[in-house]
Amino acid sequence: MITRRARLAGVIAFSAAPLAAEAQQAGRIWRIGLLDYGSPDSARLAWWMAFQVRLRELGYVEGQNVVFQPRWGNGQVSRLEGLALELVTAKVDILVTAGNPATLAAKQVTSSIPIVTATGPDPVELGLVASLGRPGGNVTGMTSISSELSAKRLGLLKELIPHVSRVAALWDRAARGSALAVRDTEVAARSMGIALQSVPVRPDPRATMPHSWP
Repeated sequence: MITRRARLAGVIAFSAAPLAAEAQQAGRIWRIGLLDYGSPDSARLAWWMAFQVRLRELGYVEGQNVVFQPRWGNGQVSRLEGLALELVTAKVDILVTAGNPATLAAKQVTSSIPIVTATGPDPVELGLVASLGRPGGNVTGMTSISSELSAKRLGLLKELIPHVSRVAALWDRAARGSALAVRDTEVAARSMGIALQSVPVRPDPRATMPHSWP
C-alpha cells in the first residue's frame, strides 16, 4: 500500500518540473505556495515535511533558493478561496495542494500559475482537468481514486463481517470529492444488499489553528 508520504513524494517530479527549467538562474528564489484543506497537526506536518526534504534533495533549499508559503483550511471549505487568493497575490511560482477542495479553490483564483495536486478523487469528474491523459489547463498531479474503491472497501468489510447488513458512512457535505465517494459507496452497498446510512457532517468552524510552518 502506498503511504500518504510516498504519495506526496510522488508529486515532486510534477512540482519541480516548472522550476527546473530555469533552475540555474543566478539568485532566483522560487516561491512555493502550499494550500492544505486540513489542519497543521503533527501527522500533516510530517506529510509536508517529506515534500520539503525531497525538494532539498533536488537542490531546492529553503532560505537559499526556495521559500514555502503554507496556508491551512482547517477543514473549512469557505476559507480556501481566500487563502488561495493570498498565495496568488503573493506571486508564488507554483501552488501545491492537498485535498480536492483546496485544488478547486486554487483553480477558481488562477488559470496561469501551475497547480499540482497531491491527493483527491477523479479530477475529470470534479472539473479540474479535461482528461487524465491530456489534462490541459494549469492543473496536474495525482489522484487517489478513492471514490472508485468504494465497492472494494465494502467487499473487504463483508469478508470480515459476513453478516453485515447496515453500514453508516460519514462524509463532509462541504467537499465535492466526499460527495462523490459516498455516492459510489451507496451504489456498491445496493449491489451487496447492504443498507447504507449516509451521515453528512461539517467541521466545527470554531476549530481553527494558526498558519504555521516548522
